Amino acid sequence: MNKYFIFIPNLLSIIRIALIYPILNNIYLGNFKISIIFFLVASLTDALDGFLARKMNWQTELGQILDPVADKLLLSGTIFILWLNNFIPFYIFVIFISRDVAILIGAAIQMSIIESDTPAPNLLGKLTTSLQIVYISIIFLNEIFGLHITFNFLDILIIFITLLSLCVYAFNWFKDLRKYHNE
Repeated sequence: MNKYFIFIPNLLSIIRIALIYPILNNIYLGNFKISIIFFLVASLTDALDGFLARKMNWQTELGQILDPVADKLLLSGTIFILWLNNFIPFYIFVIFISRDVAILIGAAIQMSIIESDTPAPNLLGKLTTSLQIVYISIIFLNEIFGLHITFNFLDILIIFITLLSLCVYAFNWFKDLRKYHNE
C-alpha cells in the first residue's frame, strides 16, 4: 500500500516551491503576516517531506534532487528579498548565498566525478537550515510586532553555524574525492 503514496514527499517539495513567489512578493510588499504564514507552511513541508521519505520509505530519485533544490530556493530567495529591502545586512546575505551555492556546486561535482547519489544531508546542515528558518521567522516577527530587536548576537551565531556547516560539507567532499582517487 505504501507504493501508492510515494509521490507525497515530492508533492510537498513542489508545494514548497510554489509558495516561494507568494512569500517573496509579500515580503516585498511589506505584508509580513502573510509572509510568515506561507514561510512557516513551506518550512513545515520541508520537515514533513523528509520525515515521510525516510520513515515511510517513500524516497524517489526525483525527491533526492527536488527537496534540496526547494530548500535552497526558499531560503536563498527569502534571504535575497530581505536583503534587497534592507531587513538584513549584506554580509548575512553573502554568507547564506555563498553556502548554498557552494553546497550545490559541491554536490554537482560529487555526483559527476564520483558518480554517487545525491549527498546525504548531515546533522549540522539540518541544524543550519533550522536556525536559518528561525532567523528569518524572527525577522518577520520583528516587523509584524515592531519589536526593534537588535540582531548582533543572532547575526554572529547564524554566521558561525552557517560557516561551520560549509566547512563540514567541504571536508566531506574532499574526503570523498580523495577516497575516490585512491580506489
